[in-house]
Amino acid sequence: MERLKDKIAIITGGAKGIGKATVKKFLEEGATVICWDIDAKAADSLYNTYKGMPFHFQKVDTVDRASLDPAISEVVKAHGHIDILINNAGITRDATLKKMTPEQWKTVIDVNLTGVFNCTQAVAEHMAERGSGRILNAASIVGLYGNFGQTNYVATKSGVIGMTKVWARELGRKGICVNAVAPGFIATEMVGTIPEKVIKGLEEKTPLGRMGTPEDIANAYLFLSSDEANFINGAVISVDGGLVM
Repeated sequence: MERLKDKIAIITGGAKGIGKATVKKFLEEGATVICWDIDAKAADSLYNTYKGMPFHFQKVDTVDRASLDPAISEVVKAHGHIDILINNAGITRDATLKKMTPEQWKTVIDVNLTGVFNCTQAVAEHMAERGSGRILNAASIVGLYGNFGQTNYVATKSGVIGMTKVWARELGRKGICVNAVAPGFIATEMVGTIPEKVIKGLEEKTPLGRMGTPEDIANAYLFLSSDEANFINGAVISVDGGLVM
């Protein structure tokens, strides 16, 4: 199937983990994919993997608002428009409230919250001119329910959920659907620091009996980007195997 045929998609943080799986899925479904990431080395391996396919990489730091306009202008010049923005880039710097440093707080806020705001503000203008578009934000179930030792991360993901609902109201009238996906615990590099005992406990608490895969989240992004989701706006879809109900 080519559910995204002729669509132009920007995926932030697309060089690794969930972003990488989303790049693969979108290319398979016919989209032209522009990967925004700061890891140019990881992007080189993607070039080799997707040689001959409509995959493009731009080294973009989403925290740097001034760098986004030239990157977007390059995309619009090359492809004419932007149909989909996946605000996937994110980081963790975990610590308890007592031990969290100002640097840990600010770094996560900058990437996970301000970066999402920057990209959406920059891209939405172009989508509004065409009267259509999809903006998908990476939230998390911890943004809905909290998590020990993640004050900064939870604050950003709760903020992303709030921004999603505001933008759904503001941009819906311009033909742009804005939604969020809230992953549970997904087997990526980000959870590599979690002790095996904790991971096993999470798997046992999950009704499906396993952690999620990056492909599970990529599939949710695909659905929300497709024509099948034309009337979904302002939603937060949990993809967590039933961990939290």
